[in-house]
Amino acid sequence: MSAQSTEAPTKRRGFRFPFAAQVLLGLVLGVVLGVVAFQIGPVGEAGDPNWLAVTLETIGSTFVTLLRTIVPPLIVLAVISSIANLRNVTNAARLAWKTLLWFGATALIAVAIAIGLGLTIRPGLNSAVDAASAGDPSGTGSWLAFIESIVPANFLGLAADTSVADDGTVSTSLGFNVLQLIVIAIVLGIAAVKVGKAAEPFIAFTASALEVVLKALWWVIRLAPIGTVGLLGNAVYSYGWTTIGALGKFTLTIYIGLALVLFVVYPVIARLNGLSPAKYFSGAWPAIQLGFVSRSSMGTMPVTQRVTEQNLGVPRYYSAFAVPFGATTKMDGCAAIYPAISAIFIAQFFGIDLGVTDYLLIVFVSVIGSAATAGTTGATVMLTLTLSTLGLPLEGVGLLLAVDPILDMGRTAVNVAGQALVPTVVAKREGILDLDRYNTSPDASGFVPLDEPAAGSDTADTADADDAGTEADREAAASGASARG
Repeated sequence: MSAQSTEAPTKRRGFRFPFAAQVLLGLVLGVVLGVVAFQIGPVGEAGDPNWLAVTLETIGSTFVTLLRTIVPPLIVLAVISSIANLRNVTNAARLAWKTLLWFGATALIAVAIAIGLGLTIRPGLNSAVDAASAGDPSGTGSWLAFIESIVPANFLGLAADTSVADDGTVSTSLGFNVLQLIVIAIVLGIAAVKVGKAAEPFIAFTASALEVVLKALWWVIRLAPIGTVGLLGNAVYSYGWTTIGALGKFTLTIYIGLALVLFVVYPVIARLNGLSPAKYFSGAWPAIQLGFVSRSSMGTMPVTQRVTEQNLGVPRYYSAFAVPFGATTKMDGCAAIYPAISAIFIAQFFGIDLGVTDYLLIVFVSVIGSAATAGTTGATVMLTLTLSTLGLPLEGVGLLLAVDPILDMGRTAVNVAGQALVPTVVAKREGILDLDRYNTSPDASGFVPLDEPAAGSDTADTADADDAGTEADREAAASGASARG
């Protein structure tokens, strides 16, 4: 009789399709379906979108809506918790100032690149774009917008937008002013700290609620490959590459500037601060690629915060402040590259010479002006603020609207990349970055496992295990780690 083995049978793990590969497949499938929808074309005499185009638009918009739904509770709970945790941090004020300093420094580099490209390539000269397409924008930026938007209009930071259709139908939509939410959360967090012991139950509830929101967020993130199909497919159908036309040189100039910032400036900054550029890109990539297809820094913000903490090793008590604040004011794509090149294009198109003072004003608006439009973020709003400051014709905005959605994909990707980079650099310089986590490659889910929480962080396990057989082990490891903390 043969001896019976006492070893437990080895569990065979099924094939796991990496999350990053899922999103990449979504990109390819989105382009293919978008081209198919474009070939089918509009239906009916009214030119309504075909069934495939409607399906793609519904899938994409639903995914972005889910992400944006998570943003308000995430901001409020994360900021309150971060302020509560900052009670034991002696350099909290220095972290805030250094964050603002790096925001301004990277914006300065980006706008310098944009001005150099605008003067070298000269996209506004000999352009075949039709001057009849010029028109005043529907909204403009204002230096008073920042002051007005920083004061909460109500406790929930809600803002109503009423519009009247051509047929006289009046519609009202509600949205959250993110900057006001940050102000509200900061006030509540400081108040909780000042109250002291009586506020401990409130702080504990906030921390618990944050973990619940993060768990729900992860479920939404898992839908990213499907959302990518709808978002990119709808973009290809709605705009396509044929809309570039006469604005090809302008589009090329913008993307060259975006590429230089994303693939040259950011890696150099990371390397100068002792960080591996390859590890930075591998860690931040889930947020960067989602920003590209969703065209929404705010919609991508939950993912940006997660990769900043979980992949790049930034402690939550700091990232909870830096990432939401960066999502409203840190926009190297929308607030530096795009308005600078666009202003030069419009000046060249209308035959207006810009002097040294004008270029200095472009720099000033790009570095400081994003805060002035934080309550009404958008590249068009930022562009109108730049044009009005320079005294350039606002109707020039209409010349660029045809390719704006195509440009917005690249602009948002750069915005998101910068919003993840700056907190990482500041944390590294302050000695609070978890270098072990930063240098760990993400697993098949696209994120670094949270079996070992980041140093100095109160991060808990919010990721679902991709394999059901390992979930109990992950939960046990997370609980053990929490007990040790």
